[in-house]
Amino acid sequence: MGRFNEKNKAKVVAESKQIIIIGAGPSGSVAAALLQNKGHQVTIIERDSFPRFSIGESLLPQCMEFIEQAGMLDAVTEAGFQLKSGAAFLHDGKHSEFCFSDKFTQGFDTTFQVQRDKFDALLADEAQRMGVEIRWQQELIAADFSGAKPLLTIKPANADNYQVEAEFVLDASGFGRVLPRLLNLEKASDFPCRQSLFTHIEDKIDCDKYDRNKIRIIVHPQHKDVWYWLIPFSNGRCSLGVVAEPKLLEMIGDDQQHIFKQLIAQEAELSELLKNAVFDTPINSLKGYSANVTSLYGKGYALLGNAGEFLDPVFSSGVTIAMKSASLAADVLDRQLNQQTVDWQQEFVEPLQKGVETFRAFVTAWYDGDLQDVIFYDQQQANIKSMICSILAGYVWDEKNPYVKNSKARLKTLAELCREP
Repeated sequence: MGRFNEKNKAKVVAESKQIIIIGAGPSGSVAAALLQNKGHQVTIIERDSFPRFSIGESLLPQCMEFIEQAGMLDAVTEAGFQLKSGAAFLHDGKHSEFCFSDKFTQGFDTTFQVQRDKFDALLADEAQRMGVEIRWQQELIAADFSGAKPLLTIKPANADNYQVEAEFVLDASGFGRVLPRLLNLEKASDFPCRQSLFTHIEDKIDCDKYDRNKIRIIVHPQHKDVWYWLIPFSNGRCSLGVVAEPKLLEMIGDDQQHIFKQLIAQEAELSELLKNAVFDTPINSLKGYSANVTSLYGKGYALLGNAGEFLDPVFSSGVTIAMKSASLAADVLDRQLNQQTVDWQQEFVEPLQKGVETFRAFVTAWYDGDLQDVIFYDQQQANIKSMICSILAGYVWDEKNPYVKNSKARLKTLAELCREP
């Protein structure tokens, strides 16, 4: 039986659920499917209705393993998304390509570049097909973990607030970061504040050398910490974005459309590639998106994906980390609900953080220039390039890869070797 919450004027509903997941995005839908398929009862509370816009459109091959675990691989493969076989890096006339089939780690060699509105809706539909209940347009507004069971206060779009008790809560709310806000878990990221401007365009790219199967990451010709992404979709459109520190953007002007167009114009090769493009969608912005928390779990809850920590979009790590956290949490929670002794720190947090720290080392090395020196080195050794390629493919939990185990030190040494005359 739910408890009355005077502060939120909740109308008590005698309702009890086994597992509540906040958010129907990739981590929420994957975690729900995994748990439902293990015989548990899962209900997702989703604030929005799907389809809805989101960024994070370039998946990594490691994602495919988690999609397969969740029983969604056939649906994703058959959906008609743009194939992604690698990444192309460009800077001031220098080109460097990484093909995922050349990676050090065994696993999927390809993935997809997806419109997230369609992709997220597909995963949610698959979770529902497996028996997961999704309550659309309902928002979690309060959470009480002081009792024997978590008590959640939920606000539907067009009905009275109500309360639900659960055995356990997984927060997959992404940038909404619901439990970190409600439980005062938010912690400042140690990354500098950066801002991204982005949009979708009809790209009209007509270039024989352009490979739609690769994401393009382009470094600004003068500012090495400013970079662009170009993510092609299968319908002739693409996601286009730029990342920079806010102060640089402010120097250009105060109109986002103007700033965006000016930065695109400053990169000659990108401008040429998009000379026929139709900019038909408003410019969006995210500022200060890097985030962290004091803890990824507590009594009766755990945080998945961006709800816990988000690094940076440069290597498309967000969805990969989110799905990995869903996979780990589903396994631990399954055993906990089956009365087995579990340790969330050792079995969820520490394994997840090993990969996150590898991504962190690569993101840091990208912005300080070390990784760029490695990527654009013109005499790359095949074996080392394959190890770097595995990281770019998302296989950051493969401890057989030397650049996973000692990322920071190895990257620093490798960059110094690449810079030697």
